[in-house]
Amino acid sequence: MTTEETIPMDRLAKVYLKIRNQIQMITQDYEKQKADLETKKNEVAKAMRDQMKALGVKSVNTEFGTVIMSVKTRYTTQDWDAFKDFCIKNKSIDFLERRIAQGNMAKWLETNPEEVPPGLNSDSEYAVTVRKPS
Repeated sequence: MTTEETIPMDRLAKVYLKIRNQIQMITQDYEKQKADLETKKNEVAKAMRDQMKALGVKSVNTEFGTVIMSVKTRYTTQDWDAFKDFCIKNKSIDFLERRIAQGNMAKWLETNPEEVPPGLNSDSEYAVTVRKPS
């Protein structure tokens, strides 16, 4: 791009902010519509569950598909330090999901640049943000 083709930075920032605001508006509208639909879907699922429990069945065949009722259990912890100690003590790190805590890893590498964990990959790229003037 030559100098005469360069778009002024203030104009680029203005366009960037306009696009970002449009994305936020669209996202907010989408999130509201999605939440409304999720609420309706959950009401229908509750009605099906209540009928199936009353009938004492775990599945029902309909012309539109088979409705299946199952139990889903989700595990959480209120004490991550105790849970981590439990995992280490019982050699059960498989209780945790495979994800690197990005901030903690960045701090480790900053203070221990010679001790890079085996198999660690990193991907860095430049990011541009625009802040509105205060």
